[in-house]
Amino acid sequence: MSEQGEELRGPHQGLPVLTAGDPLASARAAMILVHGRGATAADILMLAEELAQPGFAYLAPEAANDAWYPNSFLAPLASNEPGLSSGLALIASLLEQANKAGIATERVVIAGFSQGACLSLEFVARHARRYGGVIALSGGLIGPDGTPRDYAGSLDDTPIFLGCSEIDPHIPRERVLHSAEVLRALGGRVTAKLYPSMGHTINRDEVLVARSIASGVVV
Repeated sequence: MSEQGEELRGPHQGLPVLTAGDPLASARAAMILVHGRGATAADILMLAEELAQPGFAYLAPEAANDAWYPNSFLAPLASNEPGLSSGLALIASLLEQANKAGIATERVVIAGFSQGACLSLEFVARHARRYGGVIALSGGLIGPDGTPRDYAGSLDDTPIFLGCSEIDPHIPRERVLHSAEVLRALGGRVTAKLYPSMGHTINRDEVLVARSIASGVVV
């Protein structure tokens, strides 16, 4: 099934997309912000306030029933359909919107927290090209251990940050590190950082790293 937003009609299509920052038509860059399970688009837009980057249009899609897919990101891929494909298609459609507004993919940052981080990483791995940046906070590539990671394309030195607690109850540290290796093999410029004794949350250091990636897009 296609992941193009205009061709797939899944549970997440047709729901609101909240915006902040500059209007897309006049922005110099865009950031797609993908919220976590049990959260909302309004919640993840608070990260835009923390980043405080001029020139950015922020796009935050809403998941149906506050979840992009029903089960753990480590569950078999088929068990998380149709939500998984629908969420990936939604990111594709937002990227296309940014492109049509004159913002090249090289000036689009894709960022997410928790389930949204997992969805974001899976999207950029499946659609490897040069992005403005990728920010995955408490997430990893989707699928059980042993899932083939034979993605095509090249991330072409895209700056990518994976930040997570070393003892996160939902995201095994091994999956974070494995995801970093896969994305490096795809040509990404990857930084992975595990924080000791942190909960399933976003800390100040992660915000500063995310701000640095975003600021590099509009120089």
